[in-house]
Amino acid sequence: MSDTIIDLRHASIFHNKNLVLDNVNLSVSRGEFVYLIGKTGSGKSSIMRLLYGDLPLLLGQGTVAGFNLHDLKSQDIPALRRKLGIIFQDFQLLTDRSARENLVFYLKATGWTDLKAMDARVDEVLSKVGLTTKAFKLPHELSGGEQQRLVIARALLNDPDLILADEPTGNLDPDTSYEIMNLLFDISRNSRAVVMVTHNYALMDRFPSRVVKVEEGRLNPV
Repeated sequence: MSDTIIDLRHASIFHNKNLVLDNVNLSVSRGEFVYLIGKTGSGKSSIMRLLYGDLPLLLGQGTVAGFNLHDLKSQDIPALRRKLGIIFQDFQLLTDRSARENLVFYLKATGWTDLKAMDARVDEVLSKVGLTTKAFKLPHELSGGEQQRLVIARALLNDPDLILADEPTGNLDPDTSYEIMNLLFDISRNSRAVVMVTHNYALMDRFPSRVVKVEEGRLNPV
């Protein structure tokens, strides 16, 4: 099992044939927590989209969780994404299903068929994020922080190598943000890698870790 989860070398990232970022070099290992910062429109989202297979790697080299991005075919993308946990700011939960049903739906969508195994895995991740007693509540019955915890639980279901978190605390109050950050750092310590996009510098001061900045079409260490 490789310790390197992300390895981009001289990668050029295009969006609709327009060059967004050039000569991107990034290596992230198991157990690392990396902040990705930069101005709005600088290309942070394009990097995230490249990492989860939504944008092709046309120039340069890149591997994510053992998948070669340059040779990635559309039929390989679901398998890649099972190695990733993706956390968005806007939750993207199914509003008509309970917390538990949201997780079961995701497991079925990613190929699980054994109902007993699914129940056990859902119990495990709900416990990990502290939502065992909220399993049968609908998303609107949960606080913002609880909804984000549910999103993190969903991201953990397939035991991913890498968590990609895009502004996961953007809509949360400071205290709730700290809880979410503690949870994400715990995840990274458990042999996973976490890459988090954020504009919240106060949060970065409170939870110091490696910082990479997107600016002027490049990726630079801070």
